[in-house]
Amino acid sequence: MDASPPTISIVIPAWNEEAQIRDCVLAALDQTVPAHEVIVVDNRSTDRTAAIVEELQRQFPDAPLVLMRQDEAQGLVPTRDAGLDQAGGLVLGRIDADTVLEPGWVEQVGRIFADPAVAASTGPMIYYDMPLRRWGLRADDAIRRAVLSLASEYHFLFGSNMAIRRSAWRDIREHVCRDEADEFHEDIDLSIHLFERGHRVVYDSAMVAGMSARRLDDTPRRYYDYVGRWERTYAAHAIRNPVLRAPMVVFSAIYPLLKGARWSYERRISLGRRAR
Repeated sequence: MDASPPTISIVIPAWNEEAQIRDCVLAALDQTVPAHEVIVVDNRSTDRTAAIVEELQRQFPDAPLVLMRQDEAQGLVPTRDAGLDQAGGLVLGRIDADTVLEPGWVEQVGRIFADPAVAASTGPMIYYDMPLRRWGLRADDAIRRAVLSLASEYHFLFGSNMAIRRSAWRDIREHVCRDEADEFHEDIDLSIHLFERGHRVVYDSAMVAGMSARRLDDTPRRYYDYVGRWERTYAAHAIRNPVLRAPMVVFSAIYPLLKGARWSYERRISLGRRAR
């Protein structure tokens, strides 16, 4: 195993994320081991997303913070691809604009990728706007480990918390689905192409990132349509293994519980603000 950790770039696709992008970028910069670069890829935002990143560049002129604009096409996949193509690190982290990385994230990714056999990695999430956060982290980790043990032939990446070796990205770059209709889970699509081309994906419980539970604010119809992206992604790849549907079943089943917890948390926060 190579003892020296590789350089790590962090890519953040963003579209109209003015409420989240500052916290996301600050967490990516505030690491125990600094990233090689933090790249925000703005995709035709009509709010202050790009302006906030520019303010952070002025506030921290020595930080390796890069603002890119991807205006050719609207969508996560072309925006993600533009950032991954531009990134100069040997390992390319990919997170969402509402992700808040734990301070040791870059350090943990460096440790994982010191093993040259690792092509991509992912880890658990802590939902920072839900109650019982640390318990939630343990539950999230347990669920993901259970799913991985069932779906032994695939190790799924999670788009809010993933990293891929640059050489592996270049190998699958021309094979990943464009998903112009925006019907797939793009992270599952990445996982499938990595598997099909013989790349090793690992899950590591120490690679922790925070994310918002704002998906639960969608209507039930939109939420279940989002969950259905698993089925549509598998269908596009002619994958019929029923075991791989486990995440779809889990997230459908626990939706009422999560929705109730989210409502309770937001109500408590609202009442606390009124009390002040």
